[in-house]
Amino acid sequence: MADQKRLAFSIIQFLHTQLQNGSMSPDAQESLEVAIQCLETAFGVSMEDQSLAVSQTLPEIFEAVAGKELEHSRTNSEPVTPSEDDVAEAERLKTEGNDQMKAENFEAAVSFYGKAIELNPANAVYFCNRAAAYSKLGNYAGAVRDCERAIGIDPSYSKAYGRMGLALSSLNKHTEAVVYYKKALELDPDNETYKSNLKIAEQKMKETPSP
Repeated sequence: MADQKRLAFSIIQFLHTQLQNGSMSPDAQESLEVAIQCLETAFGVSMEDQSLAVSQTLPEIFEAVAGKELEHSRTNSEPVTPSEDDVAEAERLKTEGNDQMKAENFEAAVSFYGKAIELNPANAVYFCNRAAAYSKLGNYAGAVRDCERAIGIDPSYSKAYGRMGLALSSLNKHTEAVVYYKKALELDPDNETYKSNLKIAEQKMKETPSP
């Protein structure tokens, strides 16, 4: 039943994101609201149950599976360089995501950053920004995963290490968080936020061992 609740939560999360995008007709939005209410009642879950969140949203899971199938279907898979139009559209979507973050519409921000990633998956900023949105939603596992992707793309991106530290701290993995904060400071020695967060993580590490 626990897995069913997690699946129901993911579906509800996806439907909420579609509502916030504002691209549907009033009738379609009403239908989605009814569907959300039915799922919440049937499975006894709601968007408040962030403990049920998984590291990937439904579109990301679908994208990952579809991507693997596509990869298997290719005999010679080579990295695809995004076109200039794709790069420009990805930047526009990132800006939309940033606007949603300012408005505290974090689910919508995740959606916009995800679309930017689809168009230009080699941009570390998009993954790092989505990690911030995931953290705001309490999806720290998702934030960790996106920070790992950002660091893999750009190992000198200090903000990715800093946000990784925040996500790990939120998961009570203070020992690991300290490592990432130190790396963030190594890359950006004058950042007062990293210094402050490092001190907090070191204190927490002494008080509570990482799981």
